[in-house]
Amino acid sequence: MYAIVDIAGQQFKVEAGKEIFVNRLPAAKDASVEFDKVLLIDADGQIKLGTPYVEGAKVTATVLDDQAKADKVLVFKKIRRKGFQTLNGHRQKLTKIRIDAIA
Repeated sequence: MYAIVDIAGQQFKVEAGKEIFVNRLPAAKDASVEFDKVLLIDADGQIKLGTPYVEGAKVTATVLDDQAKADKVLVFKKIRRKGFQTLNGHRQKLTKIRIDAIA
């Protein structure tokens, strides 16, 4: 059984017990969160498709880490023959959650 859920503006395919990284959520560590923007549910080949969301469907999850960071992205700029070089780095802040149940 899996579901397609809209979490913080992005769509994720989730299953019970799966751990995913999502954009920063306003929840503390070990907190329980619910997502009600479920777009699709597949229960053993029986598909429920929402217009735009499935009525009464919820996905519950537990926050495992609220201070996770993504891999560093390096941005290098250079203007040739002018002696200009700059290097900037960025690490996106993420939240790690574990999917508990799809109802």
